[in-house]
Amino acid sequence: MKKNILFVVNPISGDLDKSDLIGAVEEFASVNNFDLKVYETTGEDDLRKIQFLYNKYAPERIIVAGGDGTIKMVAEAVEEYDVIIGILPAGSANGLSVDLNLPEDVEANLRIAFLHHYIEMDMICINGKKSIHLSDLGLNANLVKNYEQSDVRGFWGYALQAFTTLTESEEPFVATISANNKNVEHTARMIVIANSQKYGTGVVINPNGAMNDGKFELVILKSLDLLLIGKIITGNMPIDSDDIVIISTDKARITTDYPVNFQIDGEYCGAQTDLSIYILHKQMKIAVP
Repeated sequence: MKKNILFVVNPISGDLDKSDLIGAVEEFASVNNFDLKVYETTGEDDLRKIQFLYNKYAPERIIVAGGDGTIKMVAEAVEEYDVIIGILPAGSANGLSVDLNLPEDVEANLRIAFLHHYIEMDMICINGKKSIHLSDLGLNANLVKNYEQSDVRGFWGYALQAFTTLTESEEPFVATISANNKNVEHTARMIVIANSQKYGTGVVINPNGAMNDGKFELVILKSLDLLLIGKIITGNMPIDSDDIVIISTDKARITTDYPVNFQIDGEYCGAQTDLSIYILHKQMKIAVP
């Protein structure tokens, strides 16, 4: 008896044409004797429709072609079910796939997504919203906001907005952080809420992070001068620097002295002054190399 696989594809993620990828997935499923059900997201009630398809077909795995936002949406749709999620990176933000060391080769990725073992991965809950990868307050969230509002997509869109964001960056903010039964106050340019180690660009921001350890890290960047940015971008994250504080915990609260731009997994979430954060341990099963 053939095993069912549900294939969820976001047709517009990353402004990439998915027809070749869909063809490759269909061929792989056929050769390996899987019964493939294809669902293309529309932005209209996708979460409920994916739940309906899961209950109808009881797939062994759900393969997702899209970026971090699509993966997170699927994970939320099936959070009550015992199912393995396989990832085919195909978005403008593919941070999770970079962190999982998924290869760029489509054929290799298909084997991992359909056939490989999995890890039980944590998620983070922030003000009731789920985060699977990296969220942050401050400078990078400004960049995400500017990118969402611009017409230029892909790498050059990010590069253009990075320049604009750095030249127009807001004043530092004062953050009061409650974690591990302590209250601390820091003046910061950016605070990262990290379930993993690196951004989709490959930049390591949380060198000791693990996605299945029941903890998340708050990475507090007090200064963001060009020298520090240069070190971070070139993979030399100076974790012993006075400009960087890292707090590892399973729950925290952050309050700021004025509303600061905030993003979750590459999605801008407005300006915030109060974040309540806790870990959701072993929340989803993800296929890995």
